[in-house]
Amino acid sequence: IAPTDVVYEEYGEVTASLTGVPGDAAKGREVFIARGLGNCVACHAVKQLEDVPFHGEVGPELTWTGESRTAEELRGIVSNAKMSFPDTVMPAFYKVTGFTRPGDGYTGKAAKEINPILSAQQIEDVVAFLLTLKEE
Repeated sequence: IAPTDVVYEEYGEVTASLTGVPGDAAKGREVFIARGLGNCVACHAVKQLEDVPFHGEVGPELTWTGESRTAEELRGIVSNAKMSFPDTVMPAFYKVTGFTRPGDGYTGKAAKEINPILSAQQIEDVVAFLLTLKEE
């Protein structure tokens, strides 16, 4: 599903898989911690990631997310958290429209094309990882 074709439900859930392929939790973990990809750990603390330094405190702790959220809720939040939480500072990881004056890198020029921060499969992988976060 292309970023512009994602259907968000009333509370921001995305019921349809973005790829039709199950997410890979191990790959999702890597996206979650990679500074050049999701970098989710920069804002969220997760006890299961004790081996990863510098957990953030901007967003909620996600240690028990797999017990409290559904795949549909997580898919919507990771794709575009503002659909669920309008006042959040969390970036939309699967959005390509609706920006104010997006630039082209550090050139000072307007962007010709905007790509989502994460691919559809990376979103599915992060959702699969988040669903593994449960009280041990």
